[in-house]
Formats: sequence, structure tokens, C-alpha cells
Amino acid sequence: RCFSFSVGRKRELCGLSLCHSAMASLSAPDAIWANWLHAALQNLQQSNLLRSLRPVLCLPSAFCLPESPFLPRSGVQTSSDGAVTDSALDFQTFDGLGPWDRPAVEMEISHKTFELWLNQASSTGEELCSLDMMSQNASSLNAELRHKLVVFSGSDYLGLSVHPTVRRAAAKAALEFGMGPRASPLVSGYTYHHRLLESALADLTKTQDCLLFPTGFAANTAIMTVISNFPQSHTISREEDRVAFFSDALNHASIIDGLHLAQRQRIVEVNIYRHCDMDNLDELLASSNCRRKVVVTDSLFSMDGDFAPMVELAALRRKYRFLLIVDDAHGTLLCGRTGGGVSEAFDVEGEVDIIIGSLSKALGSQGGFIACSQKWKQLLQSRGRSFIYSTALPVPVVAAAYAAILVARKEKWRQASVWEKVKQLSDATGMKFTSPIIPIIIGQEAAALKASKFLLQSGFHVTAIRPPTVPANSSRN
Repeated sequence: RCFSFSVGRKRELCGLSLCHSAMASLSAPDAIWANWLHAALQNLQQSNLLRSLRPVLCLPSAFCLPESPFLPRSGVQTSSDGAVTDSALDFQTFDGLGPWDRPAVEMEISHKTFELWLNQASSTGEELCSLDMMSQNASSLNAELRHKLVVFSGSDYLGLSVHPTVRRAAAKAALEFGMGPRASPLVSGYTYHHRLLESALADLTKTQDCLLFPTGFAANTAIMTVISNFPQSHTISREEDRVAFFSDALNHASIIDGLHLAQRQRIVEVNIYRHCDMDNLDELLASSNCRRKVVVTDSLFSMDGDFAPMVELAALRRKYRFLLIVDDAHGTLLCGRTGGGVSEAFDVEGEVDIIIGSLSKALGSQGGFIACSQKWKQLLQSRGRSFIYSTALPVPVVAAAYAAILVARKEKWRQASVWEKVKQLSDATGMKFTSPIIPIIIGQEAAALKASKFLLQSGFHVTAIRPPTVPANSSRN
């Protein structure tokens, strides 16, 4: 064993074994999907198409077996070049907000950009490259040329992107490894750091394994196309290959595009059920003749701020034995007692087969992941084109995401503070908000843009969300 992630359920970094209690919490997959997955992997192996990761060590110079990737011993240390470092400062957590948290909720824009935003003019960013603007803004005497805004349109829910420990993790990794190997994970891009983060994410979501992707968008397109691209075998009939997807009407664009790609296979049918309408989903499931069924949903909807009915979905899963895929991009670290996400919050962890997640929201970094069984991981890394043909995430990005998980475990007050603010806003407005995503439905696009402009002039960055992102006549701020 090279590493044991000791917080929560225990797993090994290289051997990837779960303790008995963790295995007991995982729901046994339906026989239809278990047989399909087994046949797919067997077919790939027989065709010499079962792909393998090629791990590169990239171990920190002070590597041992700590719970975190930082220097293992506290106190003053002397490095090989004689420099003195205080390793106790490498991993720090705090009891409350500090000045380092301010950049997570404030931003600064140039006067030129401010004017473009006010006039709703299109920008390609060229105003940032103006030498006149750069020289003016470089001077503290021209502070009036810059505009500070309070950000209400970001997804850095816990403020971890600017945490001192997360910053140090990224900086240390960059100094020691640069960006890391620049290649596909199947070639030489997969490192100790990637495995460390995957192990931590699997532990966080209480799944058997995890696979990192360059973005959450890439993760969603991968799983949809992998399910629909079954490698044909003479022992499987075309009819048994058919698969029916059932997707919530307000699912994220990455799910929609993934399903569009899946539909290129003639064995796929896609059904859209009304938003969070379990009666409608029940009817569609009952009327489908496909043996293989997949239900895919966002867990916390990014434009509406409501939760998928996870308990009802779990009940339907038991009834119809479909594969349940949940995009938990906005739930990871934010929801659940340990930050395990929406399935943990609703106590249905064993009912979700595949979890799609993001590293670029509450984790404050960049990238996506799929938490799943080890067999699903093998299939995804062998057939997921958006994984196979993408360069692995840079090591500093991965190190930052891993550090964010460790910090979030220690600073539980961050998660609690978010939900307390949701309650405070609900109490102050008399409106019932159920999540940190709080849309104010305006209706007409022009009215939403006018409201956004007023807020911008008042120093608040509150973007107008309009069609085609949301349905007509439902524009919001």
C-alpha cells in the first residue's frame, strides 16, 4: 500500500480496497446492468481494447505516508539546498473568515469593461489588452478607473479557491512538477496526485472508485456515449442492446449534449420527463419496452435552485431497476453531513449508481469526475472518448482540489455558514429558499437585463439569465 485515506471509510490508494462496512453500504447492481457491464468488459478484453492507466509517480520530494500531501513533519526543516521552511504553515485551517477570503466574493473590472457591460455590448476581451488601460490601471492614482463588484454569480460556494492552504498546494506542485506530464492519462499524464484525488473523491462520495475528467461537461458526454456504444458481440442480440434514457427536462446542457451524441446510435431512445415530475417519469418507464433503462438527473438544478426528488427516484429505481446517474456538480462538498453531496443529504447513497461531479464549484479548482464502481471506471477509461483523447488535468490543479477536500473536512463551519445565509435570506425576504442557488424570476428578458444593469451600477455582479439557457418568459437574476 502506498497510501491510506484514513478519514471516513478506509481505502487504499493503489490496491483500492474498501472495508467491509463500506462495501455493505453499496447497493448491488441490477442483474441486467451487471451482466451488460461484464459482457462489455469481456468483449473489450478479448478485442485487446481494455485500456489501462499508466501511473507516473511524481512524488513530492518530502514524500512519506501522511494524511495530506504536505510536508510530513511539523517544525522547522532544512531542505537539501539549505533553505529553511516551516512545514507547520503548509497545511493550515482556520476558525472563521480571513482577509484571504475576500477575492472569492469580490472582483474588479476596468472602466471600459464596466461601460461595455452597462451598454450590454459584446466583448471578446480585447479591452483587457489595451496598453493604455494597463498603464492606467497599474497606477494606484487611477483607482477611479477600476470598479469593484460584489459577486453573486459564482459557484465558489465555500471560498476554497482562495484559501491559503489550497494556494500553497497548487504553488508547491507547480514549483516541483511544473504542470506535470502533458499527455493523456492512458499515455503518461496520470500521476500519484491524480490517484490521490480520485481516492479522496471516492471516499467522499462513498463509491468504489473514481475517474477524473478535464471538465464536468466531458464527464457527462463520456458516460452517455459509453452506455450507448456497446461493443457488439455475437452473443448479444440487437434488441438486447437497446437502451432507453430518461432525462429531466431541466438537466444541464452537458447532459443534453451527451444524449444528443448517444442518439447517433440507433439502439438509443431518449425520453424527457417533466421537471421533477415523478408521476410522469413513472408513466414513461412503464411504457418503455427497453430492458436497459437509464434515468439521469441533476441533483441540485443550477438555474432553479431546487433539488431532484431523490427519495422518490430511489423508490422508482427499486421498482424498475434502472441505472441511476446523478450529476452532483452543485452538491459536492456543499450538501450532506460530510459534504458527500445530495445523495448523502437525502440518505440514498446506496441507490445512486453513478455520480458525476465537478472540481470547479465548491472545490474551487477545475475539472470533473465520475464516481462509480471499479468496473464502470474500467469501461469509461477504455471507451470514454472525452477522457481518452484529452490531456490529463495539470498536477497543480489536482493538488489544489485535493487540498480543498482536506480543508473542507477541517473547516466544517464553511458549509454551515452557507446554509445559515440561505436561512437568513429566507427569513429576511419572507421567501422560502432551499439552496444557495437563488433565482429571482423576472419573466421578460428586457426586464431581467434592466435589473442586472441596475445591480451592476450599485456594485453587484448579478447576471441576467435568459433564453436559451432558460425557457422563454422565465428570464431571471
